[in-house]
Amino acid sequence: MSATEIDYYELLECERTADDKILKSSYRRLAMRYHPDKNPGDREAEAKFKQISEAYDCLRDPQKRAAYDRYGHAAFQQGMGGGGQGGADFGDIGDIFESIFGSSFGGGGRQQQRRGADLRYDMEVTLDEAFHGKQTEITIEVSQGCEPCKGSGAEPGTGKRGCAMCGGHGKVRAQQGFFVVERTCPTCHGRGEVIEKPCRACGGEGRVDKPQTLQVDIPPGVDSGTRIRLSGKGEAGPFGSPPGDLYIFLHVKRHRVFERDGTTLLTRVPITFTTAALGGAIEIPGMDGEPIAVEIPAGIQSGKQLKKRGAGMPVLQGRGRGDMIVEIAVETPTKLSARQKELLRELQATETGDECPQSKGFFDRIKEAWTDLTD
Repeated sequence: MSATEIDYYELLECERTADDKILKSSYRRLAMRYHPDKNPGDREAEAKFKQISEAYDCLRDPQKRAAYDRYGHAAFQQGMGGGGQGGADFGDIGDIFESIFGSSFGGGGRQQQRRGADLRYDMEVTLDEAFHGKQTEITIEVSQGCEPCKGSGAEPGTGKRGCAMCGGHGKVRAQQGFFVVERTCPTCHGRGEVIEKPCRACGGEGRVDKPQTLQVDIPPGVDSGTRIRLSGKGEAGPFGSPPGDLYIFLHVKRHRVFERDGTTLLTRVPITFTTAALGGAIEIPGMDGEPIAVEIPAGIQSGKQLKKRGAGMPVLQGRGRGDMIVEIAVETPTKLSARQKELLRELQATETGDECPQSKGFFDRIKEAWTDLTD
């Protein structure tokens, strides 16, 4: 089932009155749940992920949301052409208003040149690529201007003539009761002229589908849902009119060590019992390849979170970096030597208040014994 068969608000589990913040929060939550990386081999989860991405793409745009709230999915059914590999176009909302309100809404006269459809391409990047940024190439199948006819749609050496149906105006009028309704001319489709002999290469469309290789610059700090716009790289407009744009929608894969929340990185680090009791310092690898020193205070407990400022993700199109949150997990040993058991019994005696003649230097000795165990 495609997203066009399901209410967008139901897909995002939001009320129709939800503001942008609620929509974004709900999208992020659902995207995390159904992301293909989190559900490998699950086709239903993959389809669900695409549906909620389509719904959020519509509702995050004020103009598209307003059209959807009024006309539903019909708002995007006109002008929906093929999107090429990995693509889908967004349609032309202006046609809806023109079909309802007639020329009084659009100014009348010959129809203006209609630009090509905008296209969508979904791209996956790793967290490391999102951190550093990268340059890459993509190849998509997209409509481009026909070279033999230069986008005119007419066979080379032939021309165009005025439309006899509308007299070159691009509009026709019809009487309906007390009203006169003006519509786009069905013969010339609003252009005011017709092609005498269509181009054999493009069938008179002025455009043909071709593979196109494009370079994409991904800046540091991108996140799932980030949209990169390539102006003029969308579908070619009909009969030489301007092309649309190509939108690259990014999806960041899960990392084996770090989780991400905006510019904040989260990781869980195990430490030994003696390090938790006595304190110390550990090093963890940073996303930039440099080790990050983390000071462990004495007596720290499992689940305690420590913050390293400026060790998170870069701020997209800004300065600085977010923070890193390190969650501590104290590991309890399962195999002990006789000496280690003896030292723990000494600790147990001090914890119960009994006098222990060997208590002096106890923690130094237990740390030494635990070092021997780990070695």
